[in-house]
Amino acid sequence: MELEGRINRKLNVQTGTSARGAWSKQEFVLEYQEGNFPSQVCMNVWGDDKVKELDRYQVGDRVKVSFNLSSREYNGRWYTDIRAWRIEPLNAAPAEIPVPMPSVDDMPPPLSDDDLPF
Repeated sequence: MELEGRINRKLNVQTGTSARGAWSKQEFVLEYQEGNFPSQVCMNVWGDDKVKELDRYQVGDRVKVSFNLSSREYNGRWYTDIRAWRIEPLNAAPAEIPVPMPSVDDMPPPLSDDDLPF
């Protein structure tokens, strides 16, 4: 899935150690337009390489985020994880270059053959 928006907030990096080794995680809030009103969603990145990728962006930057959704149940409650796996900058649309009007010099010369019957 993909979502385009503006980075509204970056939370602190969280680190720890599990049975599989050291881990790092960082959450960020993406503001996106849904209809007439802006909406926000909290996403996260896992792993040192993804945390470094997120570090390249500042609050206010417009980005396109590719992510996966997953949910799991714990003690009768459901928890949803929105894990970003790619973040790309959104460049402003290039300004449209106006096409100049043809000048008189660009006009073809008038035809000298008058083939009208009258």
